Amino acid sequence: RCFYDQKILHKTFGVWKEWSTARRERNLSLRAASHYRHLLYNLVFKAWRAYVCQQQGKRNKHYVAESHAKKQKLLRSWKCWLVYVNVQRMKHGMQSAAMAFRERSCLRMSWAVWRRRHYQNCARHKMHVLALQHWAQSLQFRAWLQWRELYLYSQNDKQKEIRAVTHHQHWELKRCMEAWLGYLNLSRAKKHQNELAREHHRSRTVRQCFSDWRLSWQHRRRMHGHQKDIEKLAARIALRRVFVHWEYVVLCAEETRQCELAEKHYKHHLLVRALLRIRWKRLR
Repeated sequence: RCFYDQKILHKTFGVWKEWSTARRERNLSLRAASHYRHLLYNLVFKAWRAYVCQQQGKRNKHYVAESHAKKQKLLRSWKCWLVYVNVQRMKHGMQSAAMAFRERSCLRMSWAVWRRRHYQNCARHKMHVLALQHWAQSLQFRAWLQWRELYLYSQNDKQKEIRAVTHHQHWELKRCMEAWLGYLNLSRAKKHQNELAREHHRSRTVRQCFSDWRLSWQHRRRMHGHQKDIEKLAARIALRRVFVHWEYVVLCAEETRQCELAEKHYKHHLLVRALLRIRWKRLR
């Protein structure tokens, strides 16, 4: 049994040694794989960083080159535009000088023609004004003669019309005065009749109102007396009711007093009988 146990232990130790060796090798292989993977990741990261730095450098160089090219193009465009502006200024200056010279030459010729025509027009205008003045004076003299004749004729007609209008106004005023006096008399008569009728109506209305007021006052007086009688009768009835109630209360109180006296008498009678019976028992 001891030998058997040693053999079993030896075999078990061999198996455990193989298992531990395999486990150590597997751990070493896992570490090696992890180290290799880490090394590959490091190399890839370094290569990617170098590539990114290279691309960023290229991009910066490209941006610098583009900005330099834009500046050169802008500088060439600015120089061309300055040359074009100077040429245009020279052209405008030459054109303005030519136009000024042309305007001066045309203005000189036009001024001479205008001045000659102006003198001619002034002379023609003066002659026309003198002719118009002469024609106006002749027309004014003729018109004054005609106006004088018409004024005298109109004055005569106006005097005749004034006389006719005055006569017509006097006649109309007389007729209107007569009509107004008739209307005034008629209106006075109607006014007097209306006042009489109004006075009669007022007196009749006053009498009717007085009679109505007297009837209403008598009726109110009768109603007031009737109301006083009713109040007196109601006071008597209330007094009678109070008296009846008082009599009932007095009777009730008397009945209560009699009941109390009867109860006291009955208790006293019972007490006397009890005492007599006790005394009789003692004596017996």
